[in-house]
Amino acid sequence: MKPNPVLVVIDMQAKLMPHIDNGAAVLKRCVTLVKAADLLDIPVLVTEQNPRGLGGSVDSLISERHRVIEKDTFDATLCPNFVAALSSKDSVLFVAGCEAHVYVLLTVNGLLKLGYTVELIADTVGSSAPENKAIALARAQREGSASYHHRKQRSSAGWEATGIRVSGTRWR
Repeated sequence: MKPNPVLVVIDMQAKLMPHIDNGAAVLKRCVTLVKAADLLDIPVLVTEQNPRGLGGSVDSLISERHRVIEKDTFDATLCPNFVAALSSKDSVLFVAGCEAHVYVLLTVNGLLKLGYTVELIADTVGSSAPENKAIALARAQREGSASYHHRKQRSSAGWEATGIRVSGTRWR
């Protein structure tokens, strides 16, 4: 049975994005990824960290067809509504979002502990400082140990139908 892909977009919020290094480019790539997911009927699950304080998701990013989960934990897997919204564990979860070294890294690690296959799409992930993103990607690589794979250009789970090359980091 072919695994079903799901796109998880973590905390791409209006008040957070202006503080993200190269935030406009990260957002543009993330918007493109969300549009591709929509074209391919891939479910999109979006988290918002404390939206009353950080604002909702960036307007151009999501639509009414996407599931939005409010959370107040850095690791989304500690939010029961998020875990309940996830597909079966034979799904591949493609992850994008901000901040790489906090919300994204902790959520990726939580998803791995729950037994999911996770692809962190590196060029759709951002941090306030480039070194924080690099540290987060390196840490995730260490925690993925022997199952870690990295490819500079990767087409995955039907994304190639849109012409999008998904660059990422994969953990199982």
